[in-house]
Amino acid sequence: MAENSVDFIKNPAELEAWDKQYVWHPFTQMRDYVEEPTLMFARGEGAYLYDIHGKRYFDGNSSLWVNLHGHARPEINQAIEHQASRLAHSTMLGPANVPASELARRLIDLAPDGLSKVFYSDNGSTAVEVALKMAFQYWRQKQSPDMKRCSFITFKESYHGDTLGSVSVGGIGLFHGLFKPLLFETHAVPYPVYSKYANPEGPAAVASRSLEAVEAELKRRAGECAAVIIEPVVQGASGIRTQAPGFLKDLRRLCDEYEILLICDEVFTGFGRTGSMFACELEGITPDLMTLAKGISGGYLPLAATLAIQKIYDAFLGGYHEFRAFFHGHSYTGNQLACAAALASLDLFESDRSLERMKPAAARLEARLDALYDQSDRVGDIHHLGLIAGIDLVKSRARAEAYPIEDKMGAKVCFALRERGVWLRPLGNTLVFIPPLITTPDEIDFVIDAIEDAMANVLG
Repeated sequence: MAENSVDFIKNPAELEAWDKQYVWHPFTQMRDYVEEPTLMFARGEGAYLYDIHGKRYFDGNSSLWVNLHGHARPEINQAIEHQASRLAHSTMLGPANVPASELARRLIDLAPDGLSKVFYSDNGSTAVEVALKMAFQYWRQKQSPDMKRCSFITFKESYHGDTLGSVSVGGIGLFHGLFKPLLFETHAVPYPVYSKYANPEGPAAVASRSLEAVEAELKRRAGECAAVIIEPVVQGASGIRTQAPGFLKDLRRLCDEYEILLICDEVFTGFGRTGSMFACELEGITPDLMTLAKGISGGYLPLAATLAIQKIYDAFLGGYHEFRAFFHGHSYTGNQLACAAALASLDLFESDRSLERMKPAAARLEARLDALYDQSDRVGDIHHLGLIAGIDLVKSRARAEAYPIEDKMGAKVCFALRERGVWLRPLGNTLVFIPPLITTPDEIDFVIDAIEDAMANVLG
């Protein structure tokens, strides 16, 4: 068998039939899906995925924003194999394990100053659940308990996951509205969405308006709320919405002033995509709780972590009989294979100089997006930071005409991109381009050329 071939796929048609007969895909309308051509990936190499027929696609989705250093990196493969030969998994409900301890130390060394403890879980939703429960329990167990802190301040159009706690603090009606009867109380304020392309006012004005709304809610809910939770710098699932610079730093100041905890959800923004290891670093702030997942293992295995400052951890200490412990955990908490992958990923940040080497690609992406916005009336707005981009498709920017969502224009452009060897997944009529950190400027050109061609072909 040729190296990296797909010769091991003996019957592609049968596999495609099994998929459509037996598999229920997430965030997918299955009635449409079973009528569409199947895309089934069989292997990956670098920034590319190969389907079961051997066709190559640039992974412009980073496999749902998780892959950092490319597929089939030997360094991560070997770390997983090395750990598997010793111990694949043992519980952390009591006992420790080697890679989880090593990774916790590395994460705290990298994290914003003041975060000092790591609590592991399995994915972004559970990392957020952990943060919410910690914040809630903290107020009841601190030196001067405050039993009234039962709700959270959130941001409109936010997304923090799909478990019920994370849905409660989310703000996307399409995903969350149906479950409202099951959710706890939150108070939503406007997110300071800013784009250099379409915003008629400067970022300071956008940030100020949102800060006023936050402060008004803090005054109104004084003593009621356990924490403010935010996606720092970029909202992801709402359609890639970048935040007005300076807002996060002032939000930290307000939380201190009104004595409320700040949770920064870095599930998406963590591990380099913004150009910094963590988005919080861009404004020099330390949250009280910070959630991590997605890229934490380099895109290899499910893993998540919630980082906490010391005073929160201290509130959970006490005698065995006091039952002040954090009664939360998962069967695969701190899984050794996932932690080994994460350690290898962090090593690659150093050996590859990932944050430095991504800068030319990020600069090329910004230049190409500038040109795309200037040249196409079909682009309503663009949000960009580092290797994160959202391109809003419209019928006409000049006439302020949007495409009806039922026209599925984002999906149609992405289907056209498949023919051009690019894999993207849209959010409605927004094209989401989030490539791996190893992407080169030439690959940026390849993808943007393909997007321009697909848009011309589909949108006219």
